[in-house]
Amino acid sequence: MAGEHVAGDYVDVLIVGAGLSGVGAACHLRRKCPGKSLAILEARGAVGGTWDLFRYPGIRSDSDMFTLGYSFRPWTRAKAIADGASIREYIGEAATEHGVAEKIRFRHKVVAAEWSSDRAMWTVTVERGAETVTMTCGFLYLCTGYYRYDQGHTPEFPGADRFAGPIVHPQHWPEDLDWTGKRVVVIGSGATAVTLVPAMTGNAEHVTMLQRSPSYVLTLGSRDPIADWARDRLPAKVAYPLVRWKNVLLATLLFQLSRRKPDLVRGLLRRDAVRRLPAGYDVDTHFRPAYDPWDQRLCFVPDGDLFRAVRTGQASVVTDTIKTFTETGIALDSGDHLPADVIVTATGLELLMVGGITLTVDGDEIDPADTVAYKGMMFSGVPNLVMTMGYTNASWTLKADLVAHYVCRLLDHMAEHGLDQCTPQAPDPTLPREPFLDLTSGYIQRASHRLPKQGPTTPWRLHQNYPRDIALLRHGPLDDGVLFSRAGSAQAGSAR
Repeated sequence: MAGEHVAGDYVDVLIVGAGLSGVGAACHLRRKCPGKSLAILEARGAVGGTWDLFRYPGIRSDSDMFTLGYSFRPWTRAKAIADGASIREYIGEAATEHGVAEKIRFRHKVVAAEWSSDRAMWTVTVERGAETVTMTCGFLYLCTGYYRYDQGHTPEFPGADRFAGPIVHPQHWPEDLDWTGKRVVVIGSGATAVTLVPAMTGNAEHVTMLQRSPSYVLTLGSRDPIADWARDRLPAKVAYPLVRWKNVLLATLLFQLSRRKPDLVRGLLRRDAVRRLPAGYDVDTHFRPAYDPWDQRLCFVPDGDLFRAVRTGQASVVTDTIKTFTETGIALDSGDHLPADVIVTATGLELLMVGGITLTVDGDEIDPADTVAYKGMMFSGVPNLVMTMGYTNASWTLKADLVAHYVCRLLDHMAEHGLDQCTPQAPDPTLPREPFLDLTSGYIQRASHRLPKQGPTTPWRLHQNYPRDIALLRHGPLDDGVLFSRAGSAQAGSAR
């Protein structure tokens, strides 16, 4: 019967989401906690998450695959910046190799989860097609990503209903869209826009990137010469960690340098843009943001393809604001008019915490915005729940791998000590609270009021620092006086 618990439909760990994080989490559990039963619930009909949903032209990783790939499964292909189809295939291969594929239940959308301290158990409400079913689990592991899958962010553009051609958001790219010989305007300046523009130039008459303000753009090689060298001369078990750590350290250096010497990094990025663009190009208008490097994510372009498209005249960048859409294009506040046959609104994501799942603890509904994040992955006052949130300044999977490793340690610790509950106890309310993510990107600022907070010090601080998180999550103490309180309450961690 709909909504009725099915006897035996209990797992020790219930993972929500079969994307890069969810499949990786399940692989870690199968390798390190083989005695734990698990299931993965996926709202969509395929493995891959982001890499299955996004099908726009040129979709690719925005990090190198030696760090975006799993720690336990070396990335062996030649390209360091991989296309979406290759990443989707890589995730599927990992799921099959580790016996995870058969644990996935597709078209299962989790809408609510209720925790009972008396039972030390989550009851999870799931929409499965037209029916509603429930599952129970001892530990809930959310790998839902951080944005809405059913819709992206599209501002209200005046006159949009007047435009005669198609208006497309990259999150829902039509398979039959044909832009051959057409004039395309891509609205936006983030990672999606800088990917789309060079990818569409091959067939389009011309592609224009229309941006309200510029982003920092950094060229990366689509191949890593050190990785090529190591792959040819060293065993895979040596080459992969070597290249992975090389890239981790370079990314960490760039981020720290950006925060400590922003003028230096700004100058380096500007000089690179000047070198790659036509002589006399107005770099300061179109490629010099008002904010400091890494106040928002840097946009990486493989082999400088965006700059090349501009240099050859196949694409152009316009920095202006939109007055109104017209029948034939976009009228700008400057008085100019951009002719267009196709408009792409690469205007960002809609942030969505915990996949939109309603969380309830002992009858009280939990608003993540009222909690403080513990080690960047748990919520104060919420038992036996972990959420994977990857890095914003490095590859997502680096953090996802560490979170999975931590969960395995935590489950083993609880089993060893006869504990069935762990709950981060909220820090002193007099301590200052800060936003969970400190980037100034529009999609984060629009949703900052819905995010948990962070505190001033560990374990309430989100460091965005991989080497530091290794010490904290791989080697730091589990029983730190926060996760397993000495108060003896059921919420703090009771023995079976």
